Amino acid sequence: MKLSKEEAIQEIKKRVDAAQDDIIQFLRDIVAIPSMNGELKEVGERIAAEMNKLGFDEVRFDKMGNIMGRIGDGEKVIVYDSHIDTVGIGDRDNWEWDPFIGKVEDGILFARGAVDEKGSTPGMIYGLSFARDLGLLDGITAWYFGNMEEWCDGIAPNTFVEVDPGIRPDFVVIGEPTKMQVYRGHKGRIELKITASGRSAHAATHYLGDNAVYKMMAVITQIRELDRRLRLGLGSHPLQGNPTVAVTDLKVTTASLNAVPNEFSIYLDRRITSNEPHDDVIAQIKGLIPDYLQDEIKIEELFYDEPSYTGFKFPVSKYYPAWLQADDHPMTQAGQNTIKALWGEERELDTWDFSTNGTYWAGKAGIPAIGFGPGDEKFAHRGMEQVPLKEVVEATEFYALFPQILSEKMLEK
Repeated sequence: MKLSKEEAIQEIKKRVDAAQDDIIQFLRDIVAIPSMNGELKEVGERIAAEMNKLGFDEVRFDKMGNIMGRIGDGEKVIVYDSHIDTVGIGDRDNWEWDPFIGKVEDGILFARGAVDEKGSTPGMIYGLSFARDLGLLDGITAWYFGNMEEWCDGIAPNTFVEVDPGIRPDFVVIGEPTKMQVYRGHKGRIELKITASGRSAHAATHYLGDNAVYKMMAVITQIRELDRRLRLGLGSHPLQGNPTVAVTDLKVTTASLNAVPNEFSIYLDRRITSNEPHDDVIAQIKGLIPDYLQDEIKIEELFYDEPSYTGFKFPVSKYYPAWLQADDHPMTQAGQNTIKALWGEERELDTWDFSTNGTYWAGKAGIPAIGFGPGDEKFAHRGMEQVPLKEVVEATEFYALFPQILSEKMLEK
């Protein structure tokens, strides 16, 4: 007998309450396993063990080395996306506690990866198992997708759709931290390399050469001025906010420390809004180069082609589109309705400041997506990275109920 929504909520809360110790311990286990630089094998095996324990229909690594688990074989496909790699810890001496074992104070877990983004994994996996047990996944194939994202957001979902398992989902929930609100988009970005070419010469007779560093000085000044104008409103979006541009790295090619550099490159992170077409952004950056240097300073769009830990390569452009799910889209409304049904309140829709795998799911592939996860994004990548354990547990309720609420919204169309 199919449960009513009220009965389903009551049963979900009962099961989540009974499993909260397991959910929290599962999170403690996976943050304790380092998974920096896309090294997912060990943490993926721990996650796979939990999915097998909970009776997922299929559990395996994909060719890239991401861990995935499937429940059901319905016509509609929903993916719960959670990246399980993390940034590094920097100088270990700057941590007052073990960054992986972490610590719990006042109900908050402090550890690397706690909020970015392992904190959503336990809720997603337990939530889907509860949804299955309560008959809330009828007509749905549900995937948990624990992937690598930190160094190239969107590459893992790209392989999910185009390589392994080669499935285009109908809906995606991204588990990045959202303060237990529904997030529906964010700015995009383009990574660029600008290279000035010169001519080497001995520093004692530097005037016989052509110093590549000096050519770039005016360009760097113009980049800083462009960023100021962007932050004042140029290209601004009412929901995604202001675009930005920053010089993030540089490389000098020179024969020696007493020689004129013959090549100088800078790297840019250009955050873009939905108001800024790709070609317009590139033209804008090109316009910062003086006319007389157009042949001597070149702009290059970067590609990511590093192999994963399995040796798998999937070259992709480092162009990550902005995206925004409409507030009246069934996906967005289902998220809002799930919050209202579970906790009896309305929470403001919002967007992330940083970038997520939504750049591929919604930005490139046009697949409806929203975000929902425990914790606050402001603690990502910080030494004080943290997530409230109460939110980790309560997020399980959302992930369990959401498929049924989404199905109801789709029937209304």
